[in-house]
Amino acid sequence: LQLSLALITPSMTMRIGFIGAGKMAQALARGLINSGRIAPENIIASSPRCDVALLDQCKAMGLNVTHENTEVTHKSDVVFLAVKPPHVNKVTSEIAPSFSRDQLLVSIALGITIRNIESLLPSKSRVVRVMPNTPAVVRAGASAFSMGSACKESDSDIVKELLSTVGFAVEVPEAYIDPVTGLSGSGPSYMFSVIEGLADGGVKAGLPRDLAVKLACHTLLGAAKMALETGEHPAKLKDDVQSPAGSSVYGMHKLESGGLKGLLIDAVEAATNRSRETGNKALPRDMHRHSSDMQNEKEDHTEEPSNKQGK
Repeated sequence: LQLSLALITPSMTMRIGFIGAGKMAQALARGLINSGRIAPENIIASSPRCDVALLDQCKAMGLNVTHENTEVTHKSDVVFLAVKPPHVNKVTSEIAPSFSRDQLLVSIALGITIRNIESLLPSKSRVVRVMPNTPAVVRAGASAFSMGSACKESDSDIVKELLSTVGFAVEVPEAYIDPVTGLSGSGPSYMFSVIEGLADGGVKAGLPRDLAVKLACHTLLGAAKMALETGEHPAKLKDDVQSPAGSSVYGMHKLESGGLKGLLIDAVEAATNRSRETGNKALPRDMHRHSSDMQNEKEDHTEEPSNKQGK
């Protein structure tokens, strides 16, 4: 029983590595340490020499640091790939010779598909794709993850346990990851703009700036908590606030006149498309051709039924 639990639950002896030591990597590391699941001495992070300040921040947390990405793979059971999309192919190819099937690679790189990373690593490598978001810094993140074809059944539990140290985590099909990027991955920026707008409105109406910002923040926090805990549809909760001829419905009329919901939908769609474009640009040339052929074949199949009906 102890052995089976060790396979699915991260322990203090599990070794975690981060290739890339930016804010998201540090947030995840801090969450793992504060949760008591992973000891700081069992975490290592790498970063280029030009980013030495990031490694100094990691050292302050008690992490081991290095400038060598291969050292991370040699000293880790789970490797988080936390670099910018343009660097994924180079870094993955660099660590491939030292990466084994006993290790798990977790990528948080925007738009980069599991298949892309698998193509650069040894055959049957275990790869997971994750889209976290910045509130992970305050352990209130929302992360969605997808498992590669070579992953073990227990890998999903391990990844969920690790990500849950910084907030909500859920496994989804990889086809959902780009939309997740548009919604929860990019969503904090939309909500920060909402907070700013609400606070500006409060200031215009006569409130001090610091009070207006705090009220706006707690308003979003409370609304989100209410939606999660009641399980009610947001439309019903919205209607419950609006008394006949009351102030809320007058305010909502202004928001709807400006197309608030439509703009949010557009924002999610635009960010989703950008995530897909980023992934496509990062594909190796031969995978680009394969992807293009698959798309053409799909279009041919979708056209056939309508052509037959036309006849």
